[in-house]
Amino acid sequence: MTFVDHAVEHRTRHRGVGALYAGNARAVMYRGWRATRSTNWLVMLSGVFEPIFYLLSLGIGLGALVGTVAVDGREVPYAAFIAPALLAVAAMNGAIYDSTWNVFFKIRFAKLYEGMLATSLGPLDVALGEISLALLRGGLYATGFMVVMQVLGLALSWWALLALPAVLLIAFGFASFGMAVTSYLKTFQQMDWINFVMLPMFLFSATFYPLSVYPEWLQHVIQALPLWHGVELVRGLTTGDVGWGMLWHVLYYAVMIAVGLVFTTRRLRALFLD
Repeated sequence: MTFVDHAVEHRTRHRGVGALYAGNARAVMYRGWRATRSTNWLVMLSGVFEPIFYLLSLGIGLGALVGTVAVDGREVPYAAFIAPALLAVAAMNGAIYDSTWNVFFKIRFAKLYEGMLATSLGPLDVALGEISLALLRGGLYATGFMVVMQVLGLALSWWALLALPAVLLIAFGFASFGMAVTSYLKTFQQMDWINFVMLPMFLFSATFYPLSVYPEWLQHVIQALPLWHGVELVRGLTTGDVGWGMLWHVLYYAVMIAVGLVFTTRRLRALFLD
């Protein structure tokens, strides 16, 4: 019997919180950050500039033709309308990249988690570590974009100071849910389903157009999408359209985070410990 087999047998005999969480998720995150910093820094840099290009081409270029857009009865420049949406998208993209493709490779090819779980680490340590790494990437993307928004004068309210915590919440939600979904996928063809879902969500979540331009039945569909909640949350903060209704968006992501963590932890345990 190998060392890994002994570790798995020990874990299955000692189920409970101790078998799930050793309190050392930071070790998983630190290992992932060092690997990312040494090999994928160009990919990370491209993720910062992608939403900026959208903002300059559509918000500044097309915005000169569109003019203003109504937000809660107030007219705001088109660039200020799409900038917070692109900020939410930047957080989503950064989190999804790490929590899907990177996680898929580690589970199916590198067998990295199998080795981690042969140590004192538990499935929840691995889940939180990987999700924290994805959260860090999403936060870096969003911070870079927020600097550009500030320089261009697209943050129209002091409430925009809360946009950074908001985008971290968005990144956390997508990272935890993305890792949960990825843990069930087995082939590259199945991974393409993620892109199939992400692209329409990016285009239709009131990112470039107000929700009112869509038919009523489609509005209800859009309002069920996680990105729409992120767009509405950040847009409300940056434009000053703040109200108690925004707490529903926060609650949506809190539930998304909880569900993602539970399913990811259970799936890792089922794959490598049971």
